Amino acid sequence: MGQDETQDDARQVADVSADGPMAGLRVLDVSTILAGPLTAQILGDYGADVIKVEHPTRGDGMRGHGLDKDGEPLWWKMISRNKRTVGLYLGDEEGARVFRRLAATADVVIENFRPGTLERWGLGYDVLSQDNPGLVLLRVTGYGQSGPYADRPGFGTLVESMSGFAHLTGQPDGPPTLPAFGLADSIAGVAGASAVSMALLQRTRDGKGQVIDLDLLSPIMTAVGPGVIYADQLGIDQQRTGNRSGNNSPRNTYLTGDGHWVAISTSANSIAERVLRLVGHPEVVDEPWFATGRQRAQHAELLDKLVGDWIAERTREEVMTAFAEAGAAVAPVYKPSELLEDPQVRALDMITSVDDPELGRMRMQNVMWRMSRTPGRIRSTGKAMGQDTDAVLVDDLGLDPEEVRALRERGAIG
Repeated sequence: MGQDETQDDARQVADVSADGPMAGLRVLDVSTILAGPLTAQILGDYGADVIKVEHPTRGDGMRGHGLDKDGEPLWWKMISRNKRTVGLYLGDEEGARVFRRLAATADVVIENFRPGTLERWGLGYDVLSQDNPGLVLLRVTGYGQSGPYADRPGFGTLVESMSGFAHLTGQPDGPPTLPAFGLADSIAGVAGASAVSMALLQRTRDGKGQVIDLDLLSPIMTAVGPGVIYADQLGIDQQRTGNRSGNNSPRNTYLTGDGHWVAISTSANSIAERVLRLVGHPEVVDEPWFATGRQRAQHAELLDKLVGDWIAERTREEVMTAFAEAGAAVAPVYKPSELLEDPQVRALDMITSVDDPELGRMRMQNVMWRMSRTPGRIRSTGKAMGQDTDAVLVDDLGLDPEEVRALRERGAIG
């Protein structure tokens, strides 16, 4: 092997390492809206070859979510980054045949159709695994593949309500409060990436794939915390406490003298002590009830006043500086525009710049965690509908261009 060939091989290895630990794996994302696409985005961020399969004319509804610039949907640019786009109608007999061939080349398929839909199209796991026994099929639904709610339409808003999240969120004398963003879907998306990784790890041991039944409700129920075990063991339903916590105090948002909000948490006793000494009330630290977070929470009214009065007399910058010098925990309540300029965010490249062919340079959230050897990266922003259909079907599957033309005339591809 010549020196040039050795250098080329070294560059290829370096590129794969930069792409991430999922490099070499193929993922078919036939899901829509958020949870499934986010799972696929995370896998793509860490190197997987993600092929986004959409209806040839309708596409993924995510394309119509959120704001756009010059007709380009901005959220789509992020959620569909690192994905090739293929227009393919699975409900068409010929489209289903093409998808089955494509699934035979894949490691993972992600879908979020109503239970039984894939089976109705002749694309159930029993069929797909005949061609590909190692295939991992992630099935995302609102309530799971079985049970009395399986056929119900399931959305994040509904499980945010059912999970206990809405019940716990808001002021004590106000209504249950829903999040202003896709919380349940986002939690499920991260959980989906974890589940797929586990299934792929198991496949390295026995060579077999499996089906993952991921409902939106289970992950957010876990995130909400110990309410279920409290209800079971103590017969107690947790209640809304606003920005306060039943586990520690001071814990709230406080308005600074220059009109900004900051948040404080004192989960550790030592932090609580530092905060009260900082705001000029060391005598409170010696109170017997100050010794535990739960006892402090019972005196939240007093502690919030002592801390809030001190903060109200100072600017946000003065508060942040004083807390940092005291080793106490505080954070600003940011608007997104402020997050863009935060020095810690910038230092760790948590928000990174990416080139987009339509809109040029744009900033978006970077990959979620930093790995020392296989870091992952953003290789492309979300693409136009069907941008890679011909390349995938002709170059990857080996379909004849005439066959592709016939499929397009039939309406099976786009």
